[in-house]
Amino acid sequence: MSGKILVVDDDASIRMLVSDVLADRGYTVAAVPSGEEAVERLAEERFDLILLDIMMKGMDGLEVCRQVRDKVECPILFLSAKDSARDIVAGLGLGADDYLTKPFELEVLAARVEAHLRRQLRCAPSAAGRGTLRIGDICLDMENMSVMRAGEPVALSTRELELLNYLMSHAGQTLSRERIYRDVWKTEYGDISTVAINIKNLRIKLDPEWRHIKTVWGQGYRFVSQSGFAEGE
Repeated sequence: MSGKILVVDDDASIRMLVSDVLADRGYTVAAVPSGEEAVERLAEERFDLILLDIMMKGMDGLEVCRQVRDKVECPILFLSAKDSARDIVAGLGLGADDYLTKPFELEVLAARVEAHLRRQLRCAPSAAGRGTLRIGDICLDMENMSVMRAGEPVALSTRELELLNYLMSHAGQTLSRERIYRDVWKTEYGDISTVAINIKNLRIKLDPEWRHIKTVWGQGYRFVSQSGFAEGE
């Protein structure tokens, strides 16, 4: 599989090791030692995936993710020695797609990278041409990758748009986290808790009153109209 990957880590030995492993698998790899250089590089070039260390001097990986998440569409995978649930949730909450703790097996890293790139390939052709969905005061236009709430534009990341599209396309249905993760993320790898984190982000940006995105306790989530019933146009 091919793809262009940016490796961001202030540890030269890890940068070299990860870069060599990925290059051996046919990827084009660029590596930078700091968050500041990563932000500059991402402003100039397009990458298919970013491997981002969290604990770096100066601008750390969390800040890098915060600055670039809404500007880049590719998957972001955090690499970190921090392995507490709080750290993982914080990383995923900023829009990262996966989290791998150090030390990690290089084969596992390569498998995660391949899985996310496969998902990108499957999702890319279907992102456009899916028309417009309207439920309540929310209008989603997947052809132009945009969403409006009560006539006002709302900025969402690509992943959040995909998740919203999935929820609205299955309006009225109760969807388990497992099903959402399988159908939207399209991979068996990663942390399923990222579903709840992305749902939380959607609510903050689009549905703070929880009028549309309902939690069905013990079962999953359901997208409904403001009145509680699904409707579409």
